[in-house]
Amino acid sequence: MLDIQQLPTLNATLNALSGVLLTTGYLMIRRRRIAAHRACMLAAFTASVLFLTSYLIYHANTGSRPFPGSGPIRVAYFSLLISHIILAATILPMAIVTLKRGLRAQYDRHIQIARWTFPIWMYVSVTGVVIYLMLYELY
Repeated sequence: MLDIQQLPTLNATLNALSGVLLTTGYLMIRRRRIAAHRACMLAAFTASVLFLTSYLIYHANTGSRPFPGSGPIRVAYFSLLISHIILAATILPMAIVTLKRGLRAQYDRHIQIARWTFPIWMYVSVTGVVIYLMLYELY
């Protein structure tokens, strides 16, 4: 059983896993391996939903952790955090629409939104790990 204090590490792991699955899914579609692409993207979405669930549980129980750094690192942290939060709020509906279009075989419409969804989702996944490292491992 996980202790509540272990959830940030789990969250970072789920973000990293999502990023790996997104990258693998992208490579699979570039190679025209549609079934593998679909499996990777559904797994990435599942990892992201598990992340969001764990994140909400953690913050509902512990609140926010203040960033202890000062100076330029503090500016960098909050710049990254703000962009991460804004894009994280937009990626969930985008991912749902992208997945829905792909699963409904609306491929032209799927590709149109996937070109935006993929880089934003990758950014959110990667910056989530960086934020974790800065907040929990740097200090």
